[in-house]
Amino acid sequence: MMAQGKAATVRRERVDDSVAGQRIDNYLMRVCKGVPKSHVYRILRSGEVRVNGGRVGPTYRLALGDEVRIPPVRIAESSTPAAVPAGKPLPVVYEDDAIIVIDKPSGKAVHGGSGVSFGVIEQLRSQRPQARMLELAHRIDRETSGLLIIAKKRSALTALHDMMREGRVEKRYLTLVPGRWGNALQHVKEPLFKYLTPEGERRVRVSGDGKPAHSIVRLVKRWQRFSLLEVELKTGRTHQIRVHLAHLGFPLCGDDKYGNFPLNKALEQEGLKRMFLHAAHLAFAHPLSGEPIVLHAPLPEELQGFIDHLDATESRNYG
Repeated sequence: MMAQGKAATVRRERVDDSVAGQRIDNYLMRVCKGVPKSHVYRILRSGEVRVNGGRVGPTYRLALGDEVRIPPVRIAESSTPAAVPAGKPLPVVYEDDAIIVIDKPSGKAVHGGSGVSFGVIEQLRSQRPQARMLELAHRIDRETSGLLIIAKKRSALTALHDMMREGRVEKRYLTLVPGRWGNALQHVKEPLFKYLTPEGERRVRVSGDGKPAHSIVRLVKRWQRFSLLEVELKTGRTHQIRVHLAHLGFPLCGDDKYGNFPLNKALEQEGLKRMFLHAAHLAFAHPLSGEPIVLHAPLPEELQGFIDHLDATESRNYG
């Protein structure tokens, strides 16, 4: 059931650096939670919303110091709101007044949706109710663990998006594949195409119709049956590492979408119960100060444990 909340009074909000640069329509939808999108656009068109005393269109980008007049709006409130559990504090690798970098656990989505009621970003907001802004700067798959950047200021978020689009954020992942990878260094430049399965699930395949994708694969360690690889992403396509390596005949161990399913079952008996993919390294210039930031996240216990198991049961061979 939805219950109508009481009409609010006129609000006047001063734009700080956490929202500077955001479009006015997106800003209003965030600060007027529960107000239908159609109503947000109606009050913009009618001129009831004012910025520095004047009318603005929905595409106006807020500037630092702007004063926003928000008219009284009637907000629909759920009679049984679903609370996001705060849970255990997420492991923070780096934090300052502009960004947070966490070491995301495997199995946790970065945001709610697609059957997931809440993810990392909702949990972080629940744990830090005083934060004026927390937004994902990028995404990693639910099954993947490792380094994830969250912006605390709009200016930092915009700068990070630009840096990622221009390839100025170095991202390196560790993954385990079956078989003996041959090359110490290999560039993979296969275009990737996104599509939906008949069941409505998102999938990716190598296709000439796809978008350009570039992965740099380095051999880290090799055993009789497996190879540990480091993959550097030069582009950030959906499922890029998983699809590139599967296309070359080296599907990720534990991958439930593109992997070797009988092998995955056998690996569970050996102790590997998740996909072996970990965002281990980030290097970038700080989005506001320009200072160099280099961050590492060690393999989580369950992945390091499987590596230790291989070391104990198989002789390594680099030849």
